Amino acid sequence: MSIDTSDIVPFSQVRSRLTELAEAAKSGREKIVTRNGEAYVALIDASRLDYYHRLEREHIHLLLLQEVSTALTDIQAGRLSSIESLRAKYGRE
Repeated sequence: MSIDTSDIVPFSQVRSRLTELAEAAKSGREKIVTRNGEAYVALIDASRLDYYHRLEREHIHLLLLQEVSTALTDIQAGRLSSIESLRAKYGRE
């Protein structure tokens, strides 16, 4: 989704236009609220926010699976370290 200049709203206008901006966000037109000329917060539909959070969790799960795959490859290739050597290297007890 591209952002149009009409989707950028100064913070000073938000209070007087909140209903209008919320309706626009609900219909899919996300709004960027600026403060002192810089992006400050975004106004988006709550279901879209839920979707973004689900995507973020899925991304984290994919990264974890990639780490597991790398670890299994290392184990199969014999690239192992003892706990003692890791503790010595990282200074943990």
